[in-house]
Amino acid sequence: MSPTTGKRYPLAAICKAYRLARSSVYASQVRETGCRVTCAKRGPRTPWSDAEIVAAIREELTARPFHTEGHRKVRRLLRRRSMRIGKNRVLRLMRENRLLVPHRQGSPRGDRTHSGRITTDLPNELWGTDAARFYTRKDGWCWFFGAIDHASDDIVGWHVAKKGDRWAALEPIMQGVRNYVGGYAPKIALGLGLRHDWGPQYMSDRFLGELRWLGIASTPSFVGEPECNGVMERFNRTLKEECIYMHDFESLEEARAVIGAFIETYNTQWMIERHDYMTPMEAREHLLREAA
Repeated sequence: MSPTTGKRYPLAAICKAYRLARSSVYASQVRETGCRVTCAKRGPRTPWSDAEIVAAIREELTARPFHTEGHRKVRRLLRRRSMRIGKNRVLRLMRENRLLVPHRQGSPRGDRTHSGRITTDLPNELWGTDAARFYTRKDGWCWFFGAIDHASDDIVGWHVAKKGDRWAALEPIMQGVRNYVGGYAPKIALGLGLRHDWGPQYMSDRFLGELRWLGIASTPSFVGEPECNGVMERFNRTLKEECIYMHDFESLEEARAVIGAFIETYNTQWMIERHDYMTPMEAREHLLREAA
C-alpha cells in the first residue's frame, strides 16, 4: 500500500520494481485458486445472441439478388432491421459459419503505385467502357459492351452482340449520350471524358472519330495497367460473378434478356460502399442534388 495515498500500488508498478512478469503473477493466482478469471467484453451488451444474428444474416443473404456481398453490406442490411451489430462481430460470425465469399488476394508484386483517384465528384464528367465475352450454346462466344459513370457507378449504356467490333463498342456510348446528355448532335457532350483500354475496337478511326464528333475526350488507360479503367473493370467482375457465371445461356437473345434484367437490378439495388451504401441511381440523384 502507498503510505501517502493509502491505496494499493498498481500491479504493473509492483512487477516492474521486482522485475517480474505479470503473467507469472496471474499464473500463480490460478494455481492457488484453481480457477481462471475471465473478463467480459467492455461496453453494453446487445440484446441478440450469436445464433439470432446468424439467422438474420442468412435471411438477408437469401433475400438479396446478389451473391458476392461482404460483411460490410450485411452489417448495413442488419441496421435496416434495427440490429446495430459491430463490424468485427458480423465478420467473425460470417467467417465462423462459412458465409463469406472467397476473394482474390492482393497483387504479389505489392503496390502498383496506383495511388491516385479515377473517380469524379459529379456525374457525366468521366465514363468508363470495356468489353467482356461470354458463351452461349446456340451462338457460341458473344460480346458484352458497357459504359459506366465514374461518379455514381451506374451503367449508362450497354450492348450485347455476336460480333465485337467498333460498332458494337459505340452502342453503349450512343445510348448514354442520348439518355444522360439530352440528345445526339455535334459537340453535345463537351466536357465529358471516356476511359477505355487499347483494344482494336476503341482505337479504331471510326470509334475515335465518333467521340470527337460528339465532343467526348478520349482518355485511354496505360498499356498493361487495367487499374486505370478500374471502375468498369470492377463492374465486369460483378457482372460475371452475379450474372454470367450463374447462367448457362442457350442463345444470344436469352443472354440479352438476362443481362438486361441484371443491369436494371444493379442500377436500382446494388449498394456502393463509397457512397454510404446508396444504389447507383440514388448516388446519381444525390450528387446532382448536392451540386444544384
